[in-house]
Amino acid sequence: MRLFTRLYDAALRWSRHRHAPRYLGALSFAESSFFPVPPDVMLMPMSLAKPERAMAFALLTTVTSVAGGIAGYAIGYFALEWVAPLIQEGGRWAVAYARASAWFDQWGFWAILIAGFSPIPYKVFTISAGALAMSFLPFVVASAIGRGARFFLVAGLLAWGGAAMEARLRLYVEWIGWAVVGLGGVAYLVLRG
Repeated sequence: MRLFTRLYDAALRWSRHRHAPRYLGALSFAESSFFPVPPDVMLMPMSLAKPERAMAFALLTTVTSVAGGIAGYAIGYFALEWVAPLIQEGGRWAVAYARASAWFDQWGFWAILIAGFSPIPYKVFTISAGALAMSFLPFVVASAIGRGARFFLVAGLLAWGGAAMEARLRLYVEWIGWAVVGLGGVAYLVLRG
């Protein structure tokens, strides 16, 4: 069964859809505050399908992700009492929330900056930042730098590789897909405690 190859081919088809940038923006916004799927799943095939627009896609992803991060911050700041039971019921989210909160206590600004590359979902950091009343402007700046670095790196690498990168990824997509599933399982076990 070539599960990830079929998913990869489908993602490339979807990335060429005329509304793909809108979907990318919506996904980026939602992922930063409440949705579990990272925007990379759209950014990557879109950058491969249209390498000449990869940097524009990265900018769109960054801007909408930071806007979603601001929404997550607002959830933590204004509605923590409402979402706290949902976090506690989520099991692993409670552990991730506690870990992100501890990172804020220790590193503040730097915790948000590295959140773009952390295995802990970014939404956990945004809600934690609001709940702990992190200074808003440093939060936005750190989010823009951290998220932007990640998205521009992803888009740039894929655009730079062009058709050769697309062919290479297609060749190894099954191995990559199962490796990501394995790493996700390990991250889940680590975050679960």
